[in-house]
Amino acid sequence: MSVRISGVDLPRSKRGIIGLTYLYGIGKSLSKKILYSIGIDENKKVENWSDDEISKIRKYISDYIKIEGELRSETQLNIKRLMDIGCYIGTRHRKGLPLRGQKTKNNCRTRKGKKKTVANKKKVTK
Repeated sequence: MSVRISGVDLPRSKRGIIGLTYLYGIGKSLSKKILYSIGIDENKKVENWSDDEISKIRKYISDYIKIEGELRSETQLNIKRLMDIGCYIGTRHRKGLPLRGQKTKNNCRTRKGKKKTVANKKKVTK
């Protein structure tokens, strides 16, 4: 039996604290907080969770935490709002440049994409 939360199958062989991080929006610290508040040992494997524990986790996540599609859509709306009001970060989003003050002369290939070679000027011969 696989554990499915919010449309994501959790890996059965991993520890609980790591298994929950497969959900978008849940990292290690939040995973630890969830398991602690429910009272499940964080070292217990996902395959060893009982049905009762799984339902408690599902209920806790649905009540208190925004994950997966809802979180992605909220993030996109925040970016769209920044672009609409025309603030600095919004314009950087629009241009596809890094947002947080990184240098752009040499690096930032993740944001800018693959290099586009520009033809250089011909040197004048004497």
